[in-house]
This record gives sequence, structure tokens and C-alpha cells, in this order.
Amino acid sequence: MQTSLPPQGSADIRSEEAVRAGLVGAMRDLLALGLSQGTSGNVSVRFDDGFLVTPSGIPAERLRPEDIVPMTWDGGFRHALSPSSEWRFHRDILAARPEIGAVVHAHPTHCTAFAICGREIPAVHYMIAAVGGPTIRCAPYAPYGTQELSQAALLALEGRTGCLLANHGMIAAGSDLQKALWVAVEMEALCRQYAVALQVGAPVILPDDEIWRTVERFKSYGPRSRTNNPE
Repeated sequence: MQTSLPPQGSADIRSEEAVRAGLVGAMRDLLALGLSQGTSGNVSVRFDDGFLVTPSGIPAERLRPEDIVPMTWDGGFRHALSPSSEWRFHRDILAARPEIGAVVHAHPTHCTAFAICGREIPAVHYMIAAVGGPTIRCAPYAPYGTQELSQAALLALEGRTGCLLANHGMIAAGSDLQKALWVAVEMEALCRQYAVALQVGAPVILPDDEIWRTVERFKSYGPRSRTNNPE
């Protein structure tokens, strides 16, 4: 339900425009990469005294920066468009995990196939370290857009930056939007590789201690902006 909100904090207008444009670009990237289709998928970014989230029902190719919906932590918003129906888990993840700055939700084929089967992904490749641990958990099914789904996602994401949602799709998160998109791409690649490996034979699972060592190494790995210092 739409709620009347006080004015937002004094964020730089150009900065907000850039963040909104980044969210639009991320939605189009999900479409171009085959990670979403139609109006599925949604993206959020922590911003100012709340967060910005993509709206409900607008296809990525028609999405404009001004369509992005600003929200407060109590679920309030003031915009002509309604926020994504999944705004609750975006809000709750960002609120519970201060190290996370962006959240991506999508329905890519291979992640969703394992989610339909209710199966977690084991450490069949060292790149699973991108999600922060030796498994990608699958949260139990809950109806979309509900607080029940948000709670299930939070539990599945404990100590992780990615999870599957049973009979639904996936969530990827990161310190910024670039990192969250990277996690989403790596999750779908890993699920695709695991699906093929299951057809070839019995996948070999890497030991937990190897993955935890890789998690430590990954703290200086992954996408970087040009302003980052080299290793």
C-alpha cells in the first residue's frame, strides 16, 4: 500500500540519477544474459536513508531511470509506480546485512531447475566460493512477495551472498550492483555445469576446507571498478 513519506535526505541529484541508470542497466543485462525474461526479475540498491528498487510489471526494455521506486525501511514509498512485488526480501536483506549494497533476483533456467527440485548446490567447482561458502542453499517454498518468503531467503543467505528459492528462482547479493550481478552470473554458470556433470557421471565434491581457503582468496577477487587499487 502506498504510504506518505517525509522528504528523502540530501543526496546528490547526479548521484541518484547514476544509481537509477545503473539499476536500469542491470535489468537489461539480466535480459541480455538470459538470466530473466519478460517482466520477471528485480534489482535493488541501498541508497540514502532507504533503498531504490525496480518497479512491478515494467519489462526491462521499457524501463526508464525515473521508473525506479525509492523506498524506506518501513516499506513506504511515494511514486506513481508500485515497487516490485518482491520488495520485502530486498528490504530485509539490505537491512539485515550492512555489508550488502545491492540485491539481484531472477529466474535463470539452470538455477531455477535446481530450485524446482529443491536441491542445494554442492562444491562441484571452486567458483562456488563466489557466494561465500561450500554450498548454495535452497530456501523452502513460500508464496512470492510474502514475508514468509523473505524470512526463508534470509536464513538461506546466512553467511552467503547467493541462494536458490524453491520452485521460484535465485537471489544474488554483493557490496555493489556490479558484484551482485557477477554473483548471479557465476551462480547460473555453476548450476549449468552441475546439471551437465550429473548427466556425465558422478560429480566430485571439493572438501569444505578447500572452499573456505578459496573464500579467503576471493576477498581480493571478482569485478572491480577502474578506481580500485591493483593487488
